[in-house]
Amino acid sequence: MPQQNSAHIITVEAAGTLAGLFNERVHRSPNGVAYRDYDPSNGKWRDHTWMQMSREVSRWQLALISEGLVAGDRIAVMARNCPEWVMLDQAALGLGLVVVPLYTADRAENASYVLRDAGAKMLLVEGIPQWQTLSEIRDQLSGLLRVVTISPFAENAHQADHDLVRALLNWLPPSSQAREVAHLCAPNDLATIIYTSGTSGRPKGVMLSHYNILSNAYSCLQVVRVEQSDLLLSFLPLSHTFERTAGYYLPMMAGATVAHARSIEQLQEDLLVIRPTLLISVPRIYERVHNGVRTKLEGGSSLGRYIFDLAIEVGYSRFERQQGRAPWQASHLLWPLLNKLIARKVMDKLGGRLRMAMSGGAALPTEVSRMFIGLGLPILQGYGMTESSPVVCTNTFENNLPSSVGPPIPGVTVKLGEHNALLIHGPNVMMGYWHNPEATKAVLTDGGWLNSGDIARIDEEGRVTITGRLKEIIVMSNGEKIPPADMEAAILRDPLFDQVMLIGEGRSYLSALVVLNPRNWERLALLYHLESDLVPMLQDLRAKEVVLDKIAHQIREFPGYAKIRRVVLLASPWTVENDMLTPTLKLRRGQVLEHYKNQVEELYAGH
Repeated sequence: MPQQNSAHIITVEAAGTLAGLFNERVHRSPNGVAYRDYDPSNGKWRDHTWMQMSREVSRWQLALISEGLVAGDRIAVMARNCPEWVMLDQAALGLGLVVVPLYTADRAENASYVLRDAGAKMLLVEGIPQWQTLSEIRDQLSGLLRVVTISPFAENAHQADHDLVRALLNWLPPSSQAREVAHLCAPNDLATIIYTSGTSGRPKGVMLSHYNILSNAYSCLQVVRVEQSDLLLSFLPLSHTFERTAGYYLPMMAGATVAHARSIEQLQEDLLVIRPTLLISVPRIYERVHNGVRTKLEGGSSLGRYIFDLAIEVGYSRFERQQGRAPWQASHLLWPLLNKLIARKVMDKLGGRLRMAMSGGAALPTEVSRMFIGLGLPILQGYGMTESSPVVCTNTFENNLPSSVGPPIPGVTVKLGEHNALLIHGPNVMMGYWHNPEATKAVLTDGGWLNSGDIARIDEEGRVTITGRLKEIIVMSNGEKIPPADMEAAILRDPLFDQVMLIGEGRSYLSALVVLNPRNWERLALLYHLESDLVPMLQDLRAKEVVLDKIAHQIREFPGYAKIRRVVLLASPWTVENDMLTPTLKLRRGQVLEHYKNQVEELYAGH
């Protein structure tokens, strides 16, 4: 465990609840910068101190009380990361209300299901256009008593639901009425209902208490050092449990500052302006940076590629030595030069001040973590799930094995159950699923053990490695069992592939659906004398042979029975908007299979 000065950290006992955590931070750091966000009205970034946030939270509480809301009522928020998200959350939690987050990119039908299932009485949205998207199914949202828009109404805008919808500017009472922030909740009270992404079937509402989340954030701080001087750039949606615990409550507990990014599209620019010291992300963001670097290298000289690869090799070797897993090598003497020529330049594009990055939500490809670690940025891969608030395991600076997700954090216990399923026990384990005792009983034992549904192994040092997911295992007609995630990750190491999904359930051989990168296809096409325009080549037999060869090269280390024999080439990416990905960017395998069922049947016609 790292030695650190933890005097700035608020303990679980000192906080009591999530609302108590906020009040304690205001008391300890009234003039410290809590949040930073971009003001589009003047094109500048602005700071919000803890005391300023406290005054605003008080105004929000008065507005919530004026709506007649009482402890236990549910309110929903469907907005981008911003100080207003935090204000509503803290105001609601302090009054004993239950916060239900929704993804801004979610489909109207899914959002309406969540609002109805949770019985939400109020909804905070970005603006009128977002509400209009939902109002198409207005008849399904009869339980809503108030909708508040963060953005003011445009002049002369037609407002159909004038009795229901209010602009935030008109909903909040005057600043002069601000008072002490109320704190009317207890540690074991229900704090939030977070609906799982639902890779199959309807999403389930995970019930987390104040203590569930507080204990999880505090345990993380025992193994990952976060200082008051740290600055985090928040870009994962706060509706994602990983971001909410690790990127919101944890920095509050440590007194660090959080800057809210404008958007994923503007992330590169925001990194350069904000210059964060910590990053929290899902693998997809790191993969984009990795693929961007690799694509640029492919268009450059062979000498440039050689020096870059040498920098990673030497840097990673130094990392392995620091971890006590490898000896010193003479090549390490090259690091100062390689750092100046290569590593420092890449890190400068990420702001130049990053000292640590955390990855969770899905498996981080080995090639991606190797590049970042080799260039001097420690990526700490962890593991968790919404039902565990969410962090279960994490690697640390002193004990970082990138192929694993590390040992469990303090207070959390893990063991292997039937079929090597990872079982989790600790104060972070959920209260259960909202109004769904059957689903709760299916994953939670009477003794409090949570069945993750993930297949794992635990080494002699207690480190956990996730090897697959029980529900996603492909069982072929010959009885062979294939966990697709590992093979898919191996294939994605080749920048030709943007997305991939293995298929073969009940079949005699494996096939794959692959979304190709158009720019990298052009380079490959030139090499093999194929047409550079991807779309006409999707059905070309020669193109499929070339792609299968590329796939075979990436999975050459897998067992012989795991060979992929046929492939469907695709040009259109799978997205949240076309319902192929969950809002947390996980593959909806059932949806993808249904969408391409005709192509899949053709793959196995006659077999």
